[in-house]
Amino acid sequence: MEDRIYTMVREADWRAAEAAGAYGGSAHDQRDGFLHFSTAAQLRASAAKHRAGVADLWLVEADAARLGDALKWEPASGGSRPGLFPHLYAALPLSAVLSVTRLPLGADGMHHFPATIP
Repeated sequence: MEDRIYTMVREADWRAAEAAGAYGGSAHDQRDGFLHFSTAAQLRASAAKHRAGVADLWLVEADAARLGDALKWEPASGGSRPGLFPHLYAALPLSAVLSVTRLPLGADGMHHFPATIP
């Protein structure tokens, strides 16, 4: 599986995670019982489907190896998208975070990703 995984976090939620030392997830994550992540190859489609038009996002890159057994690779809910997605069944410790980058929103409502994202 992938070494690096990504999640998109609203700015206020990320600021709260910085203060707490871990990210406990969005309301959607908490409802589902795990934190939703994507691989670099899955990220653009995930943003378009779940975060289109959201202006205050940060892209959080995490080291999958630091997450241990709490990280599971599973199909998307309902099998709506092919492939396995990384799901974290625990809070994301800041010690596993490799980078946090603002994810700007273009006039077209699409996010502008760093060049490292295919």
